[in-house]
Amino acid sequence: MVTVSDAFYGILRHHGVKAVFGNPGSNELSFLTGLPDDIPYYLVLQEGAAIAIADGFAQASGTTGFLNLHAAAGSGNAMGCMTNTASGHTPMVVMAGQQARRYVPVGAMLTNVDPVKLGDPLVKWSGEPLRPQDAPSLLSKGLMLADSAPRGVVYLSVPLDDWTEAAEDNALNHLLERGVDGDPVVPQRALDTLVAALDRASAPALVLGPGADTEEGFQAAVALAERAHLPVWIAPSPPRAPFPTRHRCFQGQLPTAAGEVADVLAHYDVVVSFGAPVFRYHVPSDGDFLQPGTSVYAVTDDPDEAARAPFGRISIGDPSDALVRVAAAAAGSDRPWPATRTIPEADTSGPHFTIEAILDAIDRGKNDDTVIALEWTSGEVMRDRLTITRAKSLFYSAAGGLGWGLPAAIGLRLGCPERPVVALIGDGAMQYTPSALWTAARHQVPVTFVVCTNTKYRALQDLAEIMHVPGGDYLDISGIGVLDIARGYGLEVHRAESLEDLTDYVRKGMTATGPRLVEILQR
Repeated sequence: MVTVSDAFYGILRHHGVKAVFGNPGSNELSFLTGLPDDIPYYLVLQEGAAIAIADGFAQASGTTGFLNLHAAAGSGNAMGCMTNTASGHTPMVVMAGQQARRYVPVGAMLTNVDPVKLGDPLVKWSGEPLRPQDAPSLLSKGLMLADSAPRGVVYLSVPLDDWTEAAEDNALNHLLERGVDGDPVVPQRALDTLVAALDRASAPALVLGPGADTEEGFQAAVALAERAHLPVWIAPSPPRAPFPTRHRCFQGQLPTAAGEVADVLAHYDVVVSFGAPVFRYHVPSDGDFLQPGTSVYAVTDDPDEAARAPFGRISIGDPSDALVRVAAAAAGSDRPWPATRTIPEADTSGPHFTIEAILDAIDRGKNDDTVIALEWTSGEVMRDRLTITRAKSLFYSAAGGLGWGLPAAIGLRLGCPERPVVALIGDGAMQYTPSALWTAARHQVPVTFVVCTNTKYRALQDLAEIMHVPGGDYLDISGIGVLDIARGYGLEVHRAESLEDLTDYVRKGMTATGPRLVEILQR
């Protein structure tokens, strides 16, 4: 007899799911009973860390992540990092166990009450099977929705007594034969309009977002910038790095205050944007979104991003596909190359080091294949000091929620084991999901964690000054033993006493065979 459990795992295989990440409870034990040998289960000690590891794995591997959580409580614990997964358009199925069917109507302990509403508004769709035999069908639907543009999170609740029930053979056969192509492209007429505006512009610019950070999009962006001599900006609050940071056309990141963005874009008459919300602001501003004389054309695969944009002509479709087509169609230009940005020299004095000096030291230690998981908020705005030469080389929390970066680094290495991973984490950010280090140690995932210790919420202090908020000791986090915490979870640890020491430690991490953590003191 083919059970619901057998059929469920068969659907996972059919859709290319490579691993299950989770933190199970009693409602999930019957699901784990059928766990096959070819789909590994990575136990994570806290749910926020679990979804971040699954998120990193999905982004690095190009597959749909699968997360196993415990009923409503476990799902709730994952919600904070789920904001990043949803905002980052990572395809993800979250499957939580439900209490036994007989107990659900009476509200027994661990009943997931109204689970189809639990994930709103972070999930694209939620489901719970009306019959045990419906679980494989709902999983199939969820996997295809998660991996269809705009990609995102779906939520599935399955009663604990469904797994041993008999599956429907004919229905399963149909599910294993069907598929959905979920990547619509921009109509040619819309791209013709964009290309025409670009060709007649006297001072055009290119803005890139995370949706352009694919192998095809990265190369096409370079080709377009070089063909049309375009200054290239990265959209505000970027979770990825979709353009080489040492390219002659690269100008850096746009600021996150609306008025400041408008001031930068005022230098251009036509701005073309690919793969970014228009725009993801953060710092408060009373300035207008866009100044007169600047026209914006953009491509995103998310209709909601298009509809909420306060200005611009937005086309909906695959941004990387659109970039490839625009790069091939745009006219060449003999206008002067954009002004080359300069990187100021860093103050390298210690023993507490500047953000710039720390970034430079890491940059000297890593290689071009290195993937950076970044959750060092006080250093995020200076991250362009890092040398990025290829696609999918930098990842940052898409919604700004802390606790994502450290565990995501583990998933990034598991999802793409041929590329070394360096996690650049603030000492405050580390405290949200430190238990992920246990998973890294248990599976000997070779990630080098760099923790920058300044004993305060530095980014909040900076923002408090902008917002005229009085200072106070509520942003002081002194007294944390960063190395003691990591050592307790089983990691090799080290304190870098100099920038050269940090560079050497990162360089050795390129060939390390297990997880390791280095702390350096930051001003």
